[in-house]
Amino acid sequence: MNEVEKKIKLAVNGGISFGAKLNAKQLVVIAEYMNDGDELELTTFQQLYIDVIESKVDLAIEKFKEVGLSCYPVGNYVKSLRTCNFCKGAEEEGMPVAIELNKRIAGKQVPFTLRPAYTGCPVGCGEPLVNDIGVMKVRDGYDLYIGGKAKGKDARTGILTAEQLTPEQLYDVVDKIITIYTENGKKREPLAKFINRFGIENIKNAIA
Repeated sequence: MNEVEKKIKLAVNGGISFGAKLNAKQLVVIAEYMNDGDELELTTFQQLYIDVIESKVDLAIEKFKEVGLSCYPVGNYVKSLRTCNFCKGAEEEGMPVAIELNKRIAGKQVPFTLRPAYTGCPVGCGEPLVNDIGVMKVRDGYDLYIGGKAKGKDARTGILTAEQLTPEQLYDVVDKIITIYTENGKKREPLAKFINRFGIENIKNAIA
């Protein structure tokens, strides 16, 4: 009897652009890795979950990238950056910064799934205040919030941790926070709980 080959779950999206969109060519490539009756799961983080046979994962990732799709691991990793629609324009709302930040942090292994979000203005369409790490562009700088939580009785907005950062400062501070969490967080400990235990002041001192 033939053994059923293991499948690997991949998170796929169209990258950071003006809204969460997929084009026809991207949909055709995704469909190549689906059988009749298969379903795609659309997550709240602008990602599609697709199951790919383990032996075909590398080829699938290569084909996805050829049509402009981004691929990420599923599990206890930093999710791809959830963003707003950049309705006021790429430069004004900092799309290049969002793209670079995503490139630096998405897919990093962490104690528990970490959800970062970005918005290009104080309207906050990307919902940065209710995610683990939230970035909000305000005038010419970037404000950073951490420890937001959207669900449960203990839902809360994130803690303003740094204000009016330059892009390089933002990348550095976010990287330091993820490193602190990775090195000190307990297995399956959400960032919000980690901050309660570790102490927000200790985090602020460590990134200063």
